[in-house]
Amino acid sequence: MKLLLDGRIQDSEEAVISVYDHGFLYGMGLFETFRTYGGKPWLLNRHAERLAASCGALGIAYAPDPARMAEDVKRLLAANGLADGYVRWSVSAGAGEIGLPEGDYARPREIVYMKPLAPDRPETRAGKRLRLLRLARSTPEGGEPRLKSFHYMNNMLAKRELTAGGAAPGTEGLFLSPDGYVSEGLVSNVFWAKDGVLYTPALETGPLPGITRGWVLTRALETLGPDGVREVREGRYRWDALLQADEAFVTNSVQEIVPVVALEEPDGTIARPWPEGPGRATRRLMTAYRLAAEQGSEDMR
Repeated sequence: MKLLLDGRIQDSEEAVISVYDHGFLYGMGLFETFRTYGGKPWLLNRHAERLAASCGALGIAYAPDPARMAEDVKRLLAANGLADGYVRWSVSAGAGEIGLPEGDYARPREIVYMKPLAPDRPETRAGKRLRLLRLARSTPEGGEPRLKSFHYMNNMLAKRELTAGGAAPGTEGLFLSPDGYVSEGLVSNVFWAKDGVLYTPALETGPLPGITRGWVLTRALETLGPDGVREVREGRYRWDALLQADEAFVTNSVQEIVPVVALEEPDGTIARPWPEGPGRATRRLMTAYRLAAEQGSEDMR
């Protein structure tokens, strides 16, 4: 596949950055993942806003321009012969001396990766098992909110825990915070509904403030009114609260909204099955999200 390195299309095998880049040496880098619909990234303004804020927090002199980003994605799709694709937009701090710098990073590097998307429609989307992890979620490196940074050891160790525990392919891991509250999935935010209330962990429990999470929070009541959801709550919840849910789903910007078909204990024991498939609220949100994405509306009032 081809990628963009500082705006230039290159073969992935030929693209290089310095071994002194502080993204490599110290994990000082940030990224956004998103997908395109009809060749256009959706909610790109939101991704750019989060990336800009995160770069500011790390002292990386980078100001994302959504219009330029959209044009670069279009160029990269064409270079790779794709109508639509998965995009990872990365910003690394740039080269520096060995040692911890006192100042900001003035010459960051921009790397845009792309790969094909798997065929997927909301009406045929398979659900995921959600397994409670023994490994706790690490606290955000720079304090709240969590940044979408290059620091991914916690996630990778959790993925290895799932594999070592014999989890079925596609199983999502569920982190608890160090003090035992539901936080987030390996690569997702988590929601559940119970008695007309939609719940999700508050940012103080350590999850990434996901872009799709934000869409659900802003559009849930108008979308789910017909299904009896009258309130959305962010808070601190124990595993037992999720076990009592009527339905649950996870979200991210590439997989969109995915129903949870079973909750598993760390040893793989099924703790809460939903054999009937996606609940009514989950199905409605899945459909509404895809429709909005295909229409290309950036409205998140």
